[in-house]
Amino acid sequence: MDPFEMYITQADLLPPIPIPRRKKRLKQLQLELELELERDGVSVSETERSLVDQEWFHGVLPREEVVRLLRADGDYLVRETTRNHARQLVLSVCWGQHKHFIVQTTPEGHYRFEGAAFPSVAELIAWQRASGVPVTARSGALLRRAVPRETWELNNDHVQLLDKIGRGNFGDVYKARLKTTGQEVAVKTCRVALPEEQKRTFLQEGRILKQYQHPNIVRLIGIAVQKQPIMIVMELVSGGSLLTFLRTRASNLSSRSLLAMCRDAAGGMRYLESKNCIHRDLAARNCLVGDDNIVKISDFGMSREEEEYIVSGGMKQIPIKWTAPEALNFGKYTSLCDVWSYGVLMWEIFSKGDTPYAGMSNSRAREKIDNGFRMPAPEGCSEDVYALMLRCWEYEPDKRPHFHQIYTIIDTIYNR
Repeated sequence: MDPFEMYITQADLLPPIPIPRRKKRLKQLQLELELELERDGVSVSETERSLVDQEWFHGVLPREEVVRLLRADGDYLVRETTRNHARQLVLSVCWGQHKHFIVQTTPEGHYRFEGAAFPSVAELIAWQRASGVPVTARSGALLRRAVPRETWELNNDHVQLLDKIGRGNFGDVYKARLKTTGQEVAVKTCRVALPEEQKRTFLQEGRILKQYQHPNIVRLIGIAVQKQPIMIVMELVSGGSLLTFLRTRASNLSSRSLLAMCRDAAGGMRYLESKNCIHRDLAARNCLVGDDNIVKISDFGMSREEEEYIVSGGMKQIPIKWTAPEALNFGKYTSLCDVWSYGVLMWEIFSKGDTPYAGMSNSRAREKIDNGFRMPAPEGCSEDVYALMLRCWEYEPDKRPHFHQIYTIIDTIYNR
């Protein structure tokens, strides 16, 4: 069952016993609502606009965001969910706790909860608020304030997909254009056929990124959740993947230029560490290169906003050769795990895109690391830079430097 329906009981879904007096009163309230709308210069037909045009419709916004948006009693919004492979609309209301009600459809194609039925969901919600009648008698929930879409909630129809530029874990990645501004952007899409749980995981990256602003973190422009396919819309970073850049265009870069890339990545990770965000998948493949070779941290699909995160459901899809021993052995993640990964990222940068632990299987690399093996310095890497890599690869997490220390060390080397 979708988490949105966790508070819905069978009693909430059953129609009430018809009471002629109540029906008469409901019809009277409906007529009063129509007159009120006309006095405000809004014709009843305008309430039949598509759901996308309603400020309180949030598309397939995940439950976690809905709970965050509904803060005071009477706050409400409408979203879409899937139950038993069927699309359903859900009214979410804050009333003591967060309550969620499926919008019922009558045989005539009208919409209702327990009271009157209306030709459109917009009319139903407008009446439900104006009448002061609870959504269900059992819940007592009243509609008082519509929670509008936030600025980062984009309309899918405003995103024009252009060229496919990659493929992610959940779907294709496109270069796209925002019709409203003409801005070119990068868009991650989520395959429609994926289970709801995976779609929520997909949107987790957007939920994390929308609160971050830093030159070395890829910038979120918005999330398009009005309809399928859902999309994460981000700034288009001109140079693409750092790993591809290193392998194809870094042959003529100086050691100082490579060090500047390490400093950029350290700056972004220092910022994330200050926000208690554990990236969990830091690697050259998950960084982007922008103008003037600036490096930006990207791909937050595995990230967690916690000081410590324990994995209890196995270690599938874990990037073994980039992951710290304590995470592999005990499922325990902290920012110091990202420090280990950052050491591997530094190695990738100075080796200009070579594969870590080349020729070793994941299990062999893991075994050798546990026995004390560390990758040798890449060709042309200075002793002080390699010494920092080795500090990042300390087996005991507490012996590794934090990112604010790493940034200071690299900045000092850079400015010599």
